[in-house]
Amino acid sequence: MGLALTAMTMSVLSGLELFPKSEIAAIVVSLGSVFVTAGTLSFYHRRDMFLLPRTGDAGRRSDAPRILDTSVIIDGRIANIARTAFLQGRIILPRFVLKELQYIADSSDTLRRNKGRRGMEVLADLQSNPDLTVEIVEEEFPEIDEVDAKLVALAKSLDGKIVTNDYNLKGIAEIQGIQVMNVNELANAVKPEIIQGEIMSVRVIREGKEPGQGVAYLDDGTMVVVDQGKRVMHQTVTVEVTSVLQTSAGRMIFARIREVDPR
Repeated sequence: MGLALTAMTMSVLSGLELFPKSEIAAIVVSLGSVFVTAGTLSFYHRRDMFLLPRTGDAGRRSDAPRILDTSVIIDGRIANIARTAFLQGRIILPRFVLKELQYIADSSDTLRRNKGRRGMEVLADLQSNPDLTVEIVEEEFPEIDEVDAKLVALAKSLDGKIVTNDYNLKGIAEIQGIQVMNVNELANAVKPEIIQGEIMSVRVIREGKEPGQGVAYLDDGTMVVVDQGKRVMHQTVTVEVTSVLQTSAGRMIFARIREVDPR
């Protein structure tokens, strides 16, 4: 724009013949510097109006829409998270996810049917939450077969984030620059820290994979593998933590028996 104004000024001054050519050249160079500098500064201060989001920045905005996948709806914890106000704003429910959920709810398999129906109840809970705006998006992407690929395409088109607990989908989306909110990772992040040497009381409920091992669970579902715990099956014991293993799927605690509760 600065260069265009400079060319126009040069044309006008040349046509008027008010100045010698040498002076016109000096005037045009001076004005050209002013116009180009002004144009550059103007663009810099208004760059957000002109620049489109980069692919790698998809969903980075705090107000980006959250797109739900089938797994996180069936899981059910998303409704509890929403009640705590950790999840707010615009929630996107793709029509193809809703169709998949309805297909599961109509399944002849009892377990799948119950999962699908629970997912429908979770959606009703989310829609009744005053802090959320649940919007059904009709875009189907007929050229794409896989639901996960459709979710990634929708997230790109809406500049949104995918909410899921599917680690495969998380990996596929992040490779393509889509931000993912993983419910399992959130659950692991808010579990209390447990360190080596900590003492706790657990109830051994089944055998472990290795000979002599027993398995117990904490209230949050964390597995505790108890060395020589098989001999105290169905008993409450005091154990000492020997190590903690953190994996992408969750946390495992290894412990040894210190004391058996006589009850």
